Amino acid sequence: MAYVTYYDVKGKVRKETSWENWRDKKIDPVDHDNIPTSDFVLNKKVGDYVSDWNHRQAYVRVYDPRGFEFEITIENLLYILENANSIKGKGLEGQFIYGWDGKDLVLLPVDSPDYKEISTFNKILHSKNFVKSKDLSVGGTYKSKDNKEWIYMGRFDLKDTKSERVEEERKSNDYWNRTNYSYIYHKISKGKYYFFVREGEYSWDIKSLKLLTIKSLGDRFIECVSSECASEYSEHFDWLERQTEYSHRDESRDEWINYSLDELVERVSTTKFTESRWGSRFDIYKAPEIREELRYDVKTNQFYKEGKWDKDKNEYEKLYVGNVLDVFNLYEPVYKNEYLENGKIFRRVK
Repeated sequence: MAYVTYYDVKGKVRKETSWENWRDKKIDPVDHDNIPTSDFVLNKKVGDYVSDWNHRQAYVRVYDPRGFEFEITIENLLYILENANSIKGKGLEGQFIYGWDGKDLVLLPVDSPDYKEISTFNKILHSKNFVKSKDLSVGGTYKSKDNKEWIYMGRFDLKDTKSERVEEERKSNDYWNRTNYSYIYHKISKGKYYFFVREGEYSWDIKSLKLLTIKSLGDRFIECVSSECASEYSEHFDWLERQTEYSHRDESRDEWINYSLDELVERVSTTKFTESRWGSRFDIYKAPEIREELRYDVKTNQFYKEGKWDKDKNEYEKLYVGNVLDVFNLYEPVYKNEYLENGKIFRRVK
């Protein structure tokens, strides 16, 4: 079995620590050019078994005609069979190269659409015809070296904070005779930066946006995908105006607002509670800066507080508060809106 890895653009072996721990030091490593190669053979399936608590994911072992075996995932095998034929006794038809999907090794058919896309991308990458600042158009879409597409938002002052450590007066009862410190945070501007935004991965079924701020372009971007203003630009700029990199927080604008019953019901109904003997924690503010910790029982849809420890039941006593309406009437809960210096709301603290 071989451990297949590669050199990155800086000439460093990727996953080097894992590779060094895995390989037999008595066997010298071998370098091969990652060029289209034929005569790969599917050998056998390995894994997909359970031993006590350990589950071994299923892989397929493949023979490389250069004299070694390696493993690919079942998903990679299915992709290969979509784009190439496997002939019994003769192996895989066509030519293949190695690639990586995150940390996973993949065998990529030369006849697949992904290979054609990667080949085009590599030609652009190695041409080193990098995007210059004078070429940027606000709202334009640009491809980075890691094959991500970013929308250029403009050049703005990058906001940040700088911490200052201040020594506090030592407490007389400090057993360890330690020096106590606190921190003061100063708002600073770091100067003009280029701002880019792209759609990120989905988290909890919610689309996220990613922000990139860079002082100079350097070799970051390799291609202008489109110089036309993207249709998402206006929506993305509204999001950008609510980020602390674009505008500092303004604590003087913070406001506390009473929940309406409908708002509290909506919050409870959209909260992902888990079924547990300990209940799901539910934080609520019953007055500005006064936080109360409740627990939620998913079986009864009731809130409760934890009382004394019950040794016999091996759990805390449950002091029930009631349902959502009871919590609303008892606590008169509030939430906080936090604002930025530009007047835009930064976030809502529930």
